[in-house]
Amino acid sequence: MVTQIGDQYTAGKIIETEAYRADGDKACHAYNNQRTKRTEVMFWQGGTAYVYLCYGIHHLFNIVTGPKENAQAVLIRAIIPADNLPCMLERRNFTTHKPQLTAGPGVMSKALGIQRVHTGMDLCQPDSIIWVEDRGEIIKPESITASPRVGIDYAEECVSWPWRFRLL
Repeated sequence: MVTQIGDQYTAGKIIETEAYRADGDKACHAYNNQRTKRTEVMFWQGGTAYVYLCYGIHHLFNIVTGPKENAQAVLIRAIIPADNLPCMLERRNFTTHKPQLTAGPGVMSKALGIQRVHTGMDLCQPDSIIWVEDRGEIIKPESITASPRVGIDYAEECVSWPWRFRLL
């Protein structure tokens, strides 16, 4: 995960995600294909940024993953800092590196400089200021664990779906 916000380049290895889809997923903002001003971007082409405000303070970064008109997205929940740790520390007002720096979707977005203004951005464009970069690391399937998503107690039977993915 890489950002070039202003003159600040930052990057980190994605280590935790959650998946959401409109079709049948009661935890999805666009459940049953509900289109609102906030969720409209989820119906755009895969590779688009979907950033929304949670609790009025946390910018949560998602990548739209479905084809156009098929609302699906992956929430990026956590990274391990890889490049420009000093910038991430400054953005989070930390003096030393701790797991809390980028472990959680709101604090991760803050460390990378991602805000709601970035929603709708095409992450696949060569001039995008946010992108996912392949650094050639091979992840073995046994290094990935799946479990239920976090903070969706309202989602009835969807609560137990194992759509949270973490690197061990």
